[in-house]
Amino acid sequence: MASYTASSNEKAEIVMEEQANPTTLPEEDPLPLEGTPERLLAERKLVRKLDMRVMPTIILIFIMNYIDRNAITTARLKGLEQDLHLSDLQYNVVLSILYVTYCPMQIPSNMMLNWITRPSLYIGTCVVIWGLISTMTGLTQSYGGILAIRLCIGIPESAFYPGAIYLLSRWYTKKELAFRSAILYGGLLISNAFGSLMAAGILANMEGTLGIRAWRWVFFIEGSITMFIGLNTMWLLPDYPVNTRWVSPQERRLAQARLADDAGEADKDNAEDSPLKGLLMAIKDPKVWVFSIMNIAQLLGLSFVNFFPTLTSTLGFNTTISLVLAAPPWILSTIVCCLNAWHADRTGERFLHQSVWWWGVMLGFIISLATMNTAARYVSMFLMACGYTGFAMTLVWASNIFPRPPAKRAAVIGLINGIGNIGNLMGSYTWKAEWGPDYHPSMGISFGSLAIATVLSIVLRQWVIRDNKKLDEDEKLALGEASRARVAEAARLEGITFDQAMQKRKGFRYLY
Repeated sequence: MASYTASSNEKAEIVMEEQANPTTLPEEDPLPLEGTPERLLAERKLVRKLDMRVMPTIILIFIMNYIDRNAITTARLKGLEQDLHLSDLQYNVVLSILYVTYCPMQIPSNMMLNWITRPSLYIGTCVVIWGLISTMTGLTQSYGGILAIRLCIGIPESAFYPGAIYLLSRWYTKKELAFRSAILYGGLLISNAFGSLMAAGILANMEGTLGIRAWRWVFFIEGSITMFIGLNTMWLLPDYPVNTRWVSPQERRLAQARLADDAGEADKDNAEDSPLKGLLMAIKDPKVWVFSIMNIAQLLGLSFVNFFPTLTSTLGFNTTISLVLAAPPWILSTIVCCLNAWHADRTGERFLHQSVWWWGVMLGFIISLATMNTAARYVSMFLMACGYTGFAMTLVWASNIFPRPPAKRAAVIGLINGIGNIGNLMGSYTWKAEWGPDYHPSMGISFGSLAIATVLSIVLRQWVIRDNKKLDEDEKLALGEASRARVAEAARLEGITFDQAMQKRKGFRYLY
């Protein structure tokens, strides 16, 4: 069995880094041994502290993120198109123009998030800015005005979802991340329910208040709530395990040790791992591009989300009832999303927990293509909404496949989600009003897209299985892929020798 020791230069670098890092605890204050009751209790307390503070905050942000983004779809039902004199094509352009900035800005935003030391301030500021821009939507008087607003709002919004997933990956292990990410994504799903209910109340009761149309009040009220939440985000969210102020020094060290145990390496960048190098590593990895294309196909197949109130309006009811009917499918989807992720964490399986739900959406499309029966089409909408359960697993799986270094992981998440949202951009033109009320061509396109996503997901699964077999067959390869500096840091955090840390590193495998 091969034995590895750190060189004198590597040891010197580690000592210098410890001296330069004021958050590092002295070696005479060791952590409880891994697997002991004391260690398990300490980890549970840390995770509980994070869950109680972090999860409610990001859920609220995500709820408002999609309520703000999709407010335009509910405002459409009460006169937005008529007041701004929008044609059907112009409305689709207004929907899609957001992605022109939202998609590409995710990559530099996540690279910056990995580089800055206070992600709580960065994310909080972005939330306040997009809330302000969303509020200003209610002041627009023309096609050009609302187009400019939608173009601008994509910039601050790009920071949140990939940034939140990356921030969670800096605190939670791979067996904890899926459930927390699903709870986060549940904010998006439930926002489709609450957003519709909130909009229904505003549109039904505030028409003409202070001489202002009800659809404008939708933006004023929802944008103001977002700004309030963004200001509180700045002190509620954590930063990184090395510098979060409301976590004790012992807990900071434990948080770092947990992630080091999870991957056999410390979750930190080496001196040479710059944001640009992380981006280059991500671009050169072919799995990243397969993931990105799969995400494009997935989001094109799920693009009905931007037209869900329009779809429920085809059931034949008035505006208020149509908005109320849009809520139950998303409430069910939120519950299913959390249960699915909980089971994914328990089993460590990723492929089926992502792809099975796309097949449910495809079944929903088949039902809607086969009949115009009101009850059947409404049932199909439940199946369609549950399809977003699969999307909630996408960036989680990416974090599991590209765990180190953090600079690469941040770039990978930004690339996959940024490129993937091209699917949403294309989807803005897929659900044309002229294809209603049955939307058969739209459902056919979406069905084909999800079939492509399924094939690419199978390719990724087999690719990861092959990589794991290589690690099983070649012990030196498994150790050779490790970063010696990060393994040495993992050894320091746990208070074990470098050789012991390298032995633990051999057990690392990718999840599929």
